[in-house]
Amino acid sequence: MTLILTPNIPDPDGFYDELLAAHDGLSKDESDAYNARLILTLANHIGDRELLRAALEAAA
Repeated sequence: MTLILTPNIPDPDGFYDELLAAHDGLSKDESDAYNARLILTLANHIGDRELLRAALEAAA
């Protein structure tokens, strides 16, 4: 599997709105913890270490 780096989310603005809403009312620490849980949940869903490594490199 290859890491997709081009836009691939249907209704990206809607997703961004949902992401912002998920952080609504959270403190900075709570927001950071939420982001960490979200990242780990999505990483677990992906499950492919090579793909996850590529994502880490792309994010750098």
